[in-house]
Amino acid sequence: MVKILFSKDDIEKRVSEIAAQISRDFKGKDVVMVAVLRGSFVFFADLIRMLDFDFSVDFISLSSYIGTFSQGDVKKIYGLQENLSGKDVIIVEDIVDTGRTLDFLFKEFSFKNPRSLSACALLNKKCARIIDVPVKYFCFETGNDFVVGYGLDYNGLYRGLPYIAKFLGKK
Repeated sequence: MVKILFSKDDIEKRVSEIAAQISRDFKGKDVVMVAVLRGSFVFFADLIRMLDFDFSVDFISLSSYIGTFSQGDVKKIYGLQENLSGKDVIIVEDIVDTGRTLDFLFKEFSFKNPRSLSACALLNKKCARIIDVPVKYFCFETGNDFVVGYGLDYNGLYRGLPYIAKFLGKK
């Protein structure tokens, strides 16, 4: 059972606004857009189709959640293929909550000598922050609820919902 927090129309409007902002900031630069799998894949696909500049894409898969709880440890499952040296890198996350994953990625990527590192998130959950990380671009600020939809899941379920909703538990 879920309660809708952000509708399909809300999301589309906000993703378009973020894409326009990123396009203004990075047009003409050598950019690598990095999707953090799996939660960001829907947001990432919509976002990159709205960007107005050339860029390359890459993917990284990390894990820190079991059910509705972050386990604290970030584990890399699948790594990058792109060379980040001298490039502007934009990390695209589904949700930044504790900050552990993004902190892990900033540290990991900084060893690859990028020109710049920025973060873009669908959801920014500052109230759950344990590590202060910069999120330059985000669509929505959210509270401490567990959310699903638009790529976000509960144990692999609900990713296909066209909206973002508070997860109220299984039926």
